[in-house]
Amino acid sequence: MNLVRSNPPQSPALSAPAFGQADLSNCEREQIHLAGSIQPHGTLIVVRESDRTIIRASANAQAFLGLSQDPLGSPLESIAPDAWSCITPHLSEPLDRVPMALRCQLGEPAAPFDVLVHRLADGDLVVEFERAGPELDLAGQVETCLQAILSASSLEVLCDETARRFKAIAGYDRVMVYRFDAEGHGEVFAESRESHLEAYLGNRYPSSDIPQIARRLYERNRIRMLVDVHYESIPVHSTHEATAGGEFDMSLSFLRSMSPIHIQYLKNMGVSATLVVSIVVGGRLWGLVACHHYQPRFVHYEQRVVCELLAEAVATRIAALEGFARTQAELSVRRLEQRMIDAIAREGQWQSALFDSSSALLQPLSASGAALLIDDQVLTTGEVPGTQQVREIGAWLDAKARFDLFATAALGTDEPRFGALTPVASGLLAVPVSQAHGEYLMWFRPERVRTLTWGGDPFKPVVIGGDPADLSPRRSFSQWHQLVEGTSDPWTEAHHTAGRLIGGTVSDVVLQFRSVRLLIAQEQLRQVSRRVTISEQPVIVSDAGGRVILANEAFERMLPSMHAPVRWLKDLTAFCSDPVVVRNSLQELIRHRRPWRGEVDLQSEGGVSKPLLVRGDPVFSSPDHVLGFVVLFNDLSQRREAEAARRRFQEGIVGQHRITSVRLDSRADLIYRNILSSAVGNAQLAALEITDSVDTTRMPELLDSIGTSLERTDRLLQLLLWHAHGGRTP
Repeated sequence: MNLVRSNPPQSPALSAPAFGQADLSNCEREQIHLAGSIQPHGTLIVVRESDRTIIRASANAQAFLGLSQDPLGSPLESIAPDAWSCITPHLSEPLDRVPMALRCQLGEPAAPFDVLVHRLADGDLVVEFERAGPELDLAGQVETCLQAILSASSLEVLCDETARRFKAIAGYDRVMVYRFDAEGHGEVFAESRESHLEAYLGNRYPSSDIPQIARRLYERNRIRMLVDVHYESIPVHSTHEATAGGEFDMSLSFLRSMSPIHIQYLKNMGVSATLVVSIVVGGRLWGLVACHHYQPRFVHYEQRVVCELLAEAVATRIAALEGFARTQAELSVRRLEQRMIDAIAREGQWQSALFDSSSALLQPLSASGAALLIDDQVLTTGEVPGTQQVREIGAWLDAKARFDLFATAALGTDEPRFGALTPVASGLLAVPVSQAHGEYLMWFRPERVRTLTWGGDPFKPVVIGGDPADLSPRRSFSQWHQLVEGTSDPWTEAHHTAGRLIGGTVSDVVLQFRSVRLLIAQEQLRQVSRRVTISEQPVIVSDAGGRVILANEAFERMLPSMHAPVRWLKDLTAFCSDPVVVRNSLQELIRHRRPWRGEVDLQSEGGVSKPLLVRGDPVFSSPDHVLGFVVLFNDLSQRREAEAARRRFQEGIVGQHRITSVRLDSRADLIYRNILSSAVGNAQLAALEITDSVDTTRMPELLDSIGTSLERTDRLLQLLLWHAHGGRTP
């Protein structure tokens, strides 16, 4: 068999430089997952599963494993039979997501090795070896840490506890919980360090410090270790057949070489070794637990898995805490909604309830002022721009593409003519309250002049030298202070949610109120009818006998293109999957004047069933006289999806079972069940906070993410305990 004794040739594309070929102008796109080399604290081989032939091997494989021959081109079972016998029982595992951990004896004389196995997209097996570590008492550590995570009552307490626990387990000089903001910049949110080290707590780092391609790898490969920044990389050699098959994707390889630019970055910081664990919340990279050491440091597999397990628990707890914050904001919104409904019944108008108590409108968004543009009027509370300036902002928003929410922390920068408003309206969050132009609910925040502390000057991030050794992503990491002017505090996702909820509530009230006016003020029929007609929310207005006066365009779009006209409310039954229930509800509404609240499945185009929430109300001109009825429809598709996600999650919890063929002895099984019980409790608490939320937009995504995290925790926990108790299939 012909063998190649060098790295596979790499032809870097202009838009994607090959590993090690990037400079500081294009490192954002460096193909770091195609490293073609490893760190020297372990060794790597790639096995073609069909015939068990080793088609790739790092140059140190023979010496590191104590083999009698070069493994490249040989069947694995012939040169390392114990390794192959350990791997074979696990080939049916989902090895493309979480590597399988094994322990076997290799070499002459035989020595224990930890083995990590994962499968590439083409089916080949990547087998990585490191020297076996000492036995650890992990059960007590994991259970204690999980309880501390579960009891954290705030994000700050959780992250502080995480930094302390990781430092105790992994033993690094410095451990930071690093959180990303909406723009991708990072902040050291919590820190535990040796007393003689300079504090990094509160330091910010520009998004360019972690390229997007690296962030994607952090989402896939949740833990990465660098043992010594001064290491000499070991090339991975390949057979001709393997070279012809394409480049070697090392995304899940724990030995993969680091980018030379990243290595230089760490050298500039004075860091010798790192361990980085991802925190993924809702399927997104929320942040990192970054461990730094100032001497070379190697952490064995079992300690790394404990860190990975805890990161999953931390991510789930973050989801719970963020869900709780959203729920509290939503409760405030619902109280505000009830006040508006009561004001309509009591006073015949709703605006007073929205603006009489400024805290009810401002507090959910931490805003200093708010303004409502409606019916050519401007209503305000708190600190806001002048009436004419509010109108101008509304006109500026009208010129933009249609949106459901607009937010900026630097209005004067986005539109220089509003620069003079910076002291009172540097921050703007706006939601439309109807489909008509110029009708918005706006919240304002003043400029907050503040000093940001960066870990080095973010505006001088690079110095380009003549070769990679001269590359300097940043030579100085001393604190650099930036005075920020012209911006407000940023609007968070929780503020966006509260804004959408309040805006949606006001929009509903506006539509209902205008529908009532349609019945009461016939002289304004044309103007009000147009506004009701163009609303994106489906509505039907009928007279007291149930004859339809108006069915707006949004309602018509829900029905099949060729449908019988809806002249009477009772005609709705022809389009509903349960006509008897709808008929009875309509009778209660029309004959007995009782409000209709319920859910219906409306048959729309192509026989597709559309779930809708119905709100039908009689409109009284006096206690004994009904003018007619207003029926509003809200799409329940997102809620149904959320309910389906909730069911999937609960079924996953109830049916939680082992996802591998690993068999644990009785002692390990007891430890497994105790720890998994804590993890399940953490997940259920997070799910409860998420499902309590009225905003269902991200509920399926968040619940599925928690379920995936729990499944990953289950697998990691089994692998850890099985490995800690011998690592061999009985």
